[in-house]
Amino acid sequence: MEIQHNIQLQPYNSFRTGAVAKLFAQPATVAALQQILARYKSEDKLVIGKGCNLFFTRDFDGLVIKPDISGIQVLKENDDWVEIEAGAAEDWDNFVAFCVSRGFAGVENLSLIPGTVGAAPIQNIGAYGTEVKDVITRVEAVNSVSGNRESFTNAACGFTYRNSIFKETRRFVITSVIFRLQKKFSYVEKYADLKQELQGNPHPSLQEVRDAVIRIRTRKLPDHLKLPNAGSFFKNPVLTELEKDELLKLLPDAPIYRFGNNSYKTSAAYLIEKAGYKGRRKGDVGIYDRHALIVVNYGTGTGSEILDFVREIQQEVQTRFNIGLEPEVWIF
Repeated sequence: MEIQHNIQLQPYNSFRTGAVAKLFAQPATVAALQQILARYKSEDKLVIGKGCNLFFTRDFDGLVIKPDISGIQVLKENDDWVEIEAGAAEDWDNFVAFCVSRGFAGVENLSLIPGTVGAAPIQNIGAYGTEVKDVITRVEAVNSVSGNRESFTNAACGFTYRNSIFKETRRFVITSVIFRLQKKFSYVEKYADLKQELQGNPHPSLQEVRDAVIRIRTRKLPDHLKLPNAGSFFKNPVLTELEKDELLKLLPDAPIYRFGNNSYKTSAAYLIEKAGYKGRRKGDVGIYDRHALIVVNYGTGTGSEILDFVREIQQEVQTRFNIGLEPEVWIF
C-alpha cells in the first residue's frame, strides 16, 4: 500500500481550502485499510470521503485516510424489498441513480446530494422529508484504534438529526453500507417545494421524483465544482416551546415545524436572511444569493477567512433572535 507524504488537501475538500497532510492513503480493500491502521497505529487519523462536508483551517500532522472501497451488490431480496450493499467510495448520487433505474424506492428524495456512500450515515444526510437512516439496515466499518471490523445495526448507529455515532466518536472508518429499499413505490407528499415541483402530477414515478429533486437543487444550490461550498452550512435550530414563542414575538412569520415532543424546528436559512446576510459578500467569502444557508468561497484558500465569516453570522443571529446556529459542516 503506497503511503504519500506531505499531500496538499485543497483538492480533497469542496471548499478548496489549503492544508497539508503529513501522510495520505487510499486503501482499496478492507484488508489494506487494516494494514495501514496497524502500521501507523500511533498517528492521529482523519478519514475523508469527497470532502463535501468539511473544510480545513490548519495542516494535519497525521494520517489522512480516503477509502477507495467500491462496488454495489444485491445481498437478498423478496417480492417487496431488496437489500443492497454499496462500498464507501461509491458516489452517492450515482448510487441513487442506480437504485431509481431499477425501481428500488427509498433514496430518490436524496438525489444530487454530493459526497460518498460512506459519508451518508456519518451525517445522516437528509432532504425533502427523507433521512438516510430510514433505509439503512447495517453499516460495516473498521475501528481505527483496534483495527477490528465492526458491524452496526441501524439502532447501534445512534442516528439523530444530522448526527450519528460515527460523527460523535470519529473512531470508525466506514467500509460499506447496507440499505433496504422497497420494490413498490407510491409517492407520498412530504415537502412543500417538492409538492409544488410535481404539481399536476399526483402519481409521479420514481424517476419523475428524482428528476424533480434534481431540478429544485440545481436551481437553488451552487455547483461546488464551479463555486466552492459545502452545501447547507448550518443545522436548522431545534427550539423549546419557550424559545419558539419568543422567536414568534420577534418574527411572526418565522417558519415553525413540530419536531418531537415539545420541540420545534425553524429555518436557519430564514434567520440568516432576516439578519441581512443572504447574498452578502465579505472579501472572498459570502452567502449564496439564491439560498441563505450556503456559504460560498469566492477565492480564498484560507479556511480561517471562512471561519471568521461564519462566526460573524452566528453572532448576528444570536444577537438579533437569541438563537444559536450550529454548523452542519465539519470545521477542521
